[in-house]
Amino acid sequence: MTTRARPTLKRLTPATTGQTAAVPAAPTGAVGGRKGVAEGVPTACRPDPHGDDGRRPVAWLHITAPGRGTVPSARSWCLCGRDRFTTGHNRVLALIDDHDHHRTHCPRRTASQEGQAA
Repeated sequence: MTTRARPTLKRLTPATTGQTAAVPAAPTGAVGGRKGVAEGVPTACRPDPHGDDGRRPVAWLHITAPGRGTVPSARSWCLCGRDRFTTGHNRVLALIDDHDHHRTHCPRRTASQEGQAA
């Protein structure tokens, strides 16, 4: 049996020894003004119409009532750590009342987070 000769591996080209400075790009000149803008029209940015009003959600109530003949469920949770879940018509109604009561007495909820006038 004869052994085949291994093919030679590709060799990388040697790095150049001399350093050359990069050629700077030619400056692009601003030719003319903005096109498509009528004269006398302000082009300043307007404020964000959906700006932050400082309110943050603190307590959530999620009710699932799929339809007739099915059992509804509800979950009430708050940033203070309160988390309640229940199923059934009467229990869901009781959880809704309990959620409203908790929203008025929660230690994390302050008057500044209460929605004032829209």
